[in-house]
Amino acid sequence: MIGAGRLRDTPQRYGLVSRALHWAAAYLLLWQFATLLGWRWLGDGPVMRAVSLLGPYHGTVGVLILALLLPRMAWSLVERRRRPRDAPTALGRLRAGVHGAFYALMLLVPGLALARAYGNGKGYELWEIALIPATGVTMEWLVAPADLLHGPLAWTLAALIAGHVSMALIHHFARGDETLRRMAGALDDDRAEGDARQRRGPRSGR
Repeated sequence: MIGAGRLRDTPQRYGLVSRALHWAAAYLLLWQFATLLGWRWLGDGPVMRAVSLLGPYHGTVGVLILALLLPRMAWSLVERRRRPRDAPTALGRLRAGVHGAFYALMLLVPGLALARAYGNGKGYELWEIALIPATGVTMEWLVAPADLLHGPLAWTLAALIAGHVSMALIHHFARGDETLRRMAGALDDDRAEGDARQRRGPRSGR
């Protein structure tokens, strides 16, 4: 049985709820961009058609990312005083700004796609549920900015993801700090703190 304490965040690590929301979004985003690059590099052939059957389709991923974002934002507000905090330094402020950009882009990119579906009058249906009604009316003022911004903002998000993953790996393997372990390490605070002390090694006396 999972203890309630493991569901919540602490200053030492993120809890199960935060981890589930984070890694679910990570899977969806990595799948989305991996398949996009696959279609671009390999083309519409048997390989990519087979690969695309292994996960959700492009539009489905966008809706799921948007659906995950709302509870993730709500949970981050609930846990804001409990979870690990960025250091009050320039690097810490940069990290907080990057996380804010992640949230903004995860809202804007699929939001623009849904706006385009409404603007071109075709609507959007997922699992036989009409998320966006098909009006049959084209609204160019809505379609044009969505066409203009959806792709560039999506690749901006991809660049942020690449940077985020790279920095997490650098912190983990090169610097040996706790950044990655906060989201993927031990859930028991005493164990996590003990592991951290062991990695830092004994302090030298005077």
